[in-house]
Amino acid sequence: MNINKNFDNLVPNYLFAEIAKRVTDYQTANPDKDIIRLGIGDVTLPLAPAATEALKKGADDLSKKETFKGYPDYEGYEFVRKAVSDYYKSFGVEISPDEILISDGAKSDCGNIGDIFGADNIVLVTDPVYPVYVDSNIMSGRSIIYADCNKYNNFKAMPDKNIHADIIYLCSPNNPTGAAYTKDELKAWIDYAMENDAVILYDSAYEAFITEDLPRSIFAVEGARHCAVEFCSLSKTAGFTGTRCGYTIIPKELERDGHNIYKLWYRRQATKFNGVSWPVQCAAAAVFSEEGQKQIQVNLSYYRENAKIISQALDELGIYYTGGKNSPYIWLECPNGMGSWEFFDLLLTKANVVGTPGAGFGKNGEGFFRLTSFGDRDKTIEAVKRLKDFLS
Repeated sequence: MNINKNFDNLVPNYLFAEIAKRVTDYQTANPDKDIIRLGIGDVTLPLAPAATEALKKGADDLSKKETFKGYPDYEGYEFVRKAVSDYYKSFGVEISPDEILISDGAKSDCGNIGDIFGADNIVLVTDPVYPVYVDSNIMSGRSIIYADCNKYNNFKAMPDKNIHADIIYLCSPNNPTGAAYTKDELKAWIDYAMENDAVILYDSAYEAFITEDLPRSIFAVEGARHCAVEFCSLSKTAGFTGTRCGYTIIPKELERDGHNIYKLWYRRQATKFNGVSWPVQCAAAAVFSEEGQKQIQVNLSYYRENAKIISQALDELGIYYTGGKNSPYIWLECPNGMGSWEFFDLLLTKANVVGTPGAGFGKNGEGFFRLTSFGDRDKTIEAVKRLKDFLS
């Protein structure tokens, strides 16, 4: 038998596995050190009460014959899809419940969507880039081209009409840089996709953090229904990082190469995915209720304030960064021309603070560093104090 040799083209360790190893090695050698982690984008606040109550009720339903649920619908229960559709209406975007498919998270669908596309398609990603977009396509043997994001374009790459791409990954607000596209900037990408007969795979996992006049969905922009698929998740919106629930939106009219994209993805899911459990879907629907929306805003405001605390410290230090607004991520330039991993090691050993080296997100991430606002408030304040003491 043969192994998929495309795996040989991956970096040996997933970025966050390498970070975990370095932190563990340091903690083992220095057990007395109090390490504050602002690296991985995991949340720290609990689920909203509305979600936990719905989760409990959903679990209780499974204990009774008259309310027991077995396999869910592949696309998710209709009441959950209706709740998502109504949520989009709340910020002016019309999406039919029949165009929404419930999943176990945006990461899974962003990685798996490649199953329905041919291996000879050219993939375009912006660099720095969330590793899943790259790694999942390397596994499939696709050619990947990179659109540069840097200080000169405020880490928002724009399309180059001299370059052809078939599949385009966009994330806004962006992970890792926190940069967010305007409506006009997204329209330029949509026009480019239509000119190239391409499909945009749009990750909107952080849309709930937007507070300024920016698109919360690519479908808020004219033309997107003819070229885009959108992925979103409750992980950061409502603390579902461990509970696992998200959704993918595919307009029914979206077609390429004589095939309907929704039907292809539904066929793929019916083969490889058995859906999200009843209790989790009940909890997800509760997030979109009036009470659920009020409750999750408390957590979102908490994380936004953490981002503000970090951003203000960087302002005081005179360090360039993007994000901090409309995003839970702060993307800062490493001081004194340091490399990303060099700064990681120094910050870990001198300040006992963990972040994410930008080099792990691509060549344009070298010399940059990501901090997240998902930490505990007191620990975030302490981390900022240590950062300022270290860099002053």
